[in-house]
Amino acid sequence: MEEKKLYTLLVYSENIAGILNQITAVFTRRQVNIESLNVSASSIANIHKYTITCFSNEEQVIKITKAIEKKIDVVKANYYTDDELFIHEVALFKISTPVLLDNPEISRSIRKHDARMMEVNPTYSTVLLAGLTEDIADLFKQLNEYNCLLQYTRSGRIAVTRSFEEAISEFLDEQEK
Repeated sequence: MEEKKLYTLLVYSENIAGILNQITAVFTRRQVNIESLNVSASSIANIHKYTITCFSNEEQVIKITKAIEKKIDVVKANYYTDDELFIHEVALFKISTPVLLDNPEISRSIRKHDARMMEVNPTYSTVLLAGLTEDIADLFKQLNEYNCLLQYTRSGRIAVTRSFEEAISEFLDEQEK
């Protein structure tokens, strides 16, 4: 069986109520878990962009992409590996200020990751880190080992292709012709 790896799907659709449910149902039917999901307006008016990550094999991800693209309100869907994209995530860490003050290694870890202190009060401190998934996971692991982590959350992945234009731009140009 083909090895599972992380794929990122970039899906463009009209901004229609219920389309997110239709897209996620494709994953559910194939019993593929969505690792992260980010939805926002795209660079094209009235078109939304869904950035979806999942662990799968290429054969399965091709089927998922084709099934999504068949949805009537979906304009375009493509899948990518990490080397084909510029990727970014954001994480917020709420840590114990007393533990932070008692252990200088915590501050070193935060600085080493180029994270930013957002707020410091006597009870807790809030740290922001924007970057690659691996960097966020590494800081999480370190803060967790220092036993100072009170809360943690991270955004879904956002991504743009490494190609000059988005795949949807080419698609829309072809549609106009």
